[in-house]
Amino acid sequence: MAVGKAGHAMPDSDCRELRRALFLDRDGVINHDTGYLWRIADFVFKDGIFDLCRLAVARRYRLIVVTNQAGIGRGLYSESDFHRLTAWMRRKFEQEGAPLTDVYHCPFHGQQGLGIYRKDSFDRKPNPGMLLKAARDHNVALACSAIVGDKESDMEAGYRAGVPHRYLLHEQEPLVASVLATHTVNSLTALSRLLFEHDPVS
Repeated sequence: MAVGKAGHAMPDSDCRELRRALFLDRDGVINHDTGYLWRIADFVFKDGIFDLCRLAVARRYRLIVVTNQAGIGRGLYSESDFHRLTAWMRRKFEQEGAPLTDVYHCPFHGQQGLGIYRKDSFDRKPNPGMLLKAARDHNVALACSAIVGDKESDMEAGYRAGVPHRYLLHEQEPLVASVLATHTVNSLTALSRLLFEHDPVS
């Protein structure tokens, strides 16, 4: 596995031969974030997400979702509710020609979690645990990968995992300042153009 220093990309020539991933936050990137979402009926995909993901697959990126799900830990919905929604979401991605390689979630919260869910977890973003697990499970070269999120915690998780391309999605003007994002964009369409504009792998 290729692992560079945190936040630093490997040379393009090396990345051509390695397995890379586009890491996606869920709420706010894949779907509209309505807060602790678990019902299929309430799940609305964001405009441009399937176009972005089809383009990523065409460029040989694995699509991997990494999502905090503290609603489980807070008792607002169950693990079964989450997995039911996830199975439905994965079928939609497959139907759109952009199958997800895997989905990782963290149900824990150090202050608001109930029972076994009340603990600090290395998987909960801004910690990099989910990304590091995905890299081990799928032999992903983190130093050749990218992450898309709508919060600074997503950017920090990517930075700490050594993911060099970190895209913060912020759809309202003015664009927010980010210390750790390499780019801030106001739409998934703009992100599609930016993410692969100079991508050397086809």
